Amino acid sequence: MLESEPDFLVIGDYGSALEIETILTQKDADVIVMDIDMPGINGIEAVRRVKEIRPLIDIIMLTVFEDTERLFASFCAGASGYLLKMHSLAKLPESIRDVMLGGAPMSPAVARKMIAHFQQVPQEKYGLSSREKEILQWLVKGYSYKMIAGSASISQETVKTHLKKVYKKLHVNCATEAVAKVLKERLV
Repeated sequence: MLESEPDFLVIGDYGSALEIETILTQKDADVIVMDIDMPGINGIEAVRRVKEIRPLIDIIMLTVFEDTERLFASFCAGASGYLLKMHSLAKLPESIRDVMLGGAPMSPAVARKMIAHFQQVPQEKYGLSSREKEILQWLVKGYSYKMIAGSASISQETVKTHLKKVYKKLHVNCATEAVAKVLKERLV
């Protein structure tokens, strides 16, 4: 389909992204169309790798996954657009042109999920307790576990216990991810 477009030159078609770093040294692309579900490494990790090597390449995710977790992970990794295969395949050429002009093409269902996400009240969404929010505020300020423990008059183990609960509620794995999410979503 893309090869039939007179203003496009398709320079590669790959079944996996395992060799993405090598491919980028051999081929010069303006836009990459990337799936999420691929053998070896997934498309989200591939986007991260591409952006480390060639930060100016635009990447459009073309996938069947419409859950917010993969959607936001794709954009956080550096994707410029997110299209659902079942609804947007026919619009792919137009979407590639849009991204090359600085746009961010999205399937309508994806755009709706993005809007709904930003319209939610964050505290209600994650069910953080007032103590968890307090500890998160100190974490955002750069306090160590020891400093948080001293400020909150609790033990470091209690701080760790609270943060484990926070990480689970926020669906993150570490303090850095928690701080990024707190700042992005204005949770505290």
